[in-house]
Amino acid sequence: MSTDQILDAIMSGKSEDVAKIDVPESYRAIVVREEDQDMFAGLASRDKDPRKSLHLQEVPTPELGPGEAQIAVMASSVNYNTVWTSIFEPISTFGFLKRYGKTSELAKRHDLPYHIVGSDLAGVVLRVGPGVSKWKPGDEVVAHCLSVELEDPQGHSDTMLDPQQRIWGFETNFGGLADMATVKSNQLMPKPAHLSWEEAACPGLVNSTAYRQLVSKNGAAMKQGDVVVIWGASGGLGSYATQMALNGGAIPVCVVSSPEKAEICRSMGAELVIDRNAEGYKFWKDDSTQDVGEWKRFGSKIRELTGGDDPDIVFEHPGRETFGASVYVTKRGGTIVTCASTSGYMHEYDNRYLWMNLKRIVGSHFANYREAWEANRLIARGLIQPTLSKTFSLEQTGDAALEVHRNLHQGKVGVLCLAPEEDLGVRDQDTRDALGEKIHRFRNK
Repeated sequence: MSTDQILDAIMSGKSEDVAKIDVPESYRAIVVREEDQDMFAGLASRDKDPRKSLHLQEVPTPELGPGEAQIAVMASSVNYNTVWTSIFEPISTFGFLKRYGKTSELAKRHDLPYHIVGSDLAGVVLRVGPGVSKWKPGDEVVAHCLSVELEDPQGHSDTMLDPQQRIWGFETNFGGLADMATVKSNQLMPKPAHLSWEEAACPGLVNSTAYRQLVSKNGAAMKQGDVVVIWGASGGLGSYATQMALNGGAIPVCVVSSPEKAEICRSMGAELVIDRNAEGYKFWKDDSTQDVGEWKRFGSKIRELTGGDDPDIVFEHPGRETFGASVYVTKRGGTIVTCASTSGYMHEYDNRYLWMNLKRIVGSHFANYREAWEANRLIARGLIQPTLSKTFSLEQTGDAALEVHRNLHQGKVGVLCLAPEEDLGVRDQDTRDALGEKIHRFRNK
């Protein structure tokens, strides 16, 4: 059985055809190779080129374990964790795979000299392992990227606290930038029927992350009327945070880096936008000294836009470059909620402005299954729109990763895997028609 026959069965729209498929012994996948992990030694991060480290190659299909599912991947997307993997920063992901491989006989599959990357997918269930009852061959699904074992008690109130919590396609193998992927069945969620494959593939990681970080009680627990500063508000993560703030009755202050990105925020309904490049903010005088005057100027700009209010919440993810300013501008008793750190992990801030003003810093990382499911439900109901701006072929994944690495993209960058072209997979045309151009807001921006 070839992947062409899998595609034919999926395109027929008959789940019984998919159920009859014999899964092929190998498939195409985007990988980084262990032998390459020192290839960028000595180079600055910006000079490291994902096109040199991401390879498309044929890989053997892994054994399917209990509680797992094999997915035919129609489309995937590029996240920052794919970029980090491709440039081997902050560390090589092969250390993750080796540690995971030592945990069980089944986990040994993940410890390979290549790492299949990608933490998003939209596709079709091909087969399921023993013990899976919720999903069956032919089901159209998306996958969130939380992989947990749940053998420890810590994870049973919030699965993100499981000591064995990992991000699929980053800290595990067999990721979504491939013709097939292997996931745990509790990563699966229904594909929003009004979206194409590539549109449905893009929200998973960032939409779920934004939901936990901003809306969930495990994050900032945003409420109506909150002023929320959102860094990178037109980007892959910030674009979902902006929509959630607007949907939840909050007041987003969108921080962007160009007029084009400012216009995207306004098209989403945001009225308060700061173009940080146009305003010329430079929060660091040099590599070791932050500029408090610039923090104050940034805070004054926020109050100018809000009518005198400081932010209740700052939605942080750039990290080192902005964190000192974020702590400073947050209101007394407010919350800085942080994930990622795309400009650097070693954050510095003046603790006087935190401790004496009773502010809180909350760390947030991806989402548990319930949070991811609720975030996907918002997509399925048309309350949150996909932010797909551009789509590449699987062969062009290196180019896609470079765009994300250089911050040349808007929203999310999609990758077609088995899907032969864009705009396939729509099952609910009425909902799509009702949403109109909202779905295409980020296209060609």
